[in-house]
Amino acid sequence: MNLSLWIAAGLLAAVALTGGITKIIVPKEKLAEAVGGGWTAHVGAGFVKTLGMLELLAAIGLILPAVLDIAPVLVPVTAVCWVLLMVGAMVIHFRDGDLKFVALNLVYLALAAYVVWGRFGPEPFTS
Repeated sequence: MNLSLWIAAGLLAAVALTGGITKIIVPKEKLAEAVGGGWTAHVGAGFVKTLGMLELLAAIGLILPAVLDIAPVLVPVTAVCWVLLMVGAMVIHFRDGDLKFVALNLVYLALAAYVVWGRFGPEPFTS
């Protein structure tokens, strides 16, 4: 189970890192033209960049606290935050009619919920 929790956290961290870098580097106008990025046309550039920074922090928070053994409780706490972020993403994509992305966000939400359950429950980092 520990291995599967690491894999889930690693997958989520990769998604968060990719999304965060994209939102920070790619101009908002270009994001709005991309598949699934239409929502960015309705929000400010600062909001998009802020979401990108939050995703970068999530990528860090899902891995580094446990690897460095410095406050590893931050891993499931970060996963809780990711669940909340995915709920917001699902609402936005649903409003835009992007049901494929709603389903994708639901998968990410389920992975994060698994990490939350596993790390707060049967496989915590503390002994």
